[in-house]
Amino acid sequence: MNQLIIGHWHTAFTVSDIEKSVKFYTELLNFEIIHRQRQSNEYTRKFVGYEDADLEAVMLKIKGDSLVGVSGHLLELNQYYSPKSEKLDVQTKNIGAAHLALVTDDIHTTYTFLKEHGVIFKSSPVSIQEGRNKGGYTCYFLDPDNITLELFQPPIHK
Repeated sequence: MNQLIIGHWHTAFTVSDIEKSVKFYTELLNFEIIHRQRQSNEYTRKFVGYEDADLEAVMLKIKGDSLVGVSGHLLELNQYYSPKSEKLDVQTKNIGAAHLALVTDDIHTTYTFLKEHGVIFKSSPVSIQEGRNKGGYTCYFLDPDNITLELFQPPIHK
């Protein structure tokens, strides 16, 4: 069998307010902007499938993370100016909803910092009791568009 997929390019979220989202990811979550561009051209309209597509894209990576893959970024935030966007119900339980898991080496300090800055969490850090990540901690939180993000502290294996 041929190896059809050979890597990860990026993950993208469509957001309602690009400036608000960029501020959230860069100021609170340690991301940095790699590239920013307005995409209102024929090739973008073709590949996204909207004749009138006009959007802004911001590519981000976590500061100091060298494992970003071929594209050089981990996350792309997109705001569509045209066509008009609709707010979806992106609750974790809904089909098609996604989440991005982020690693921390001190989940309790990170949780406290984010809570103090108004970030909404689904729970405080939870101790993982079973499976391959037993001994670690995790919790879900929400970005400005209620997209689910996960904080994960890996277990310490001795």
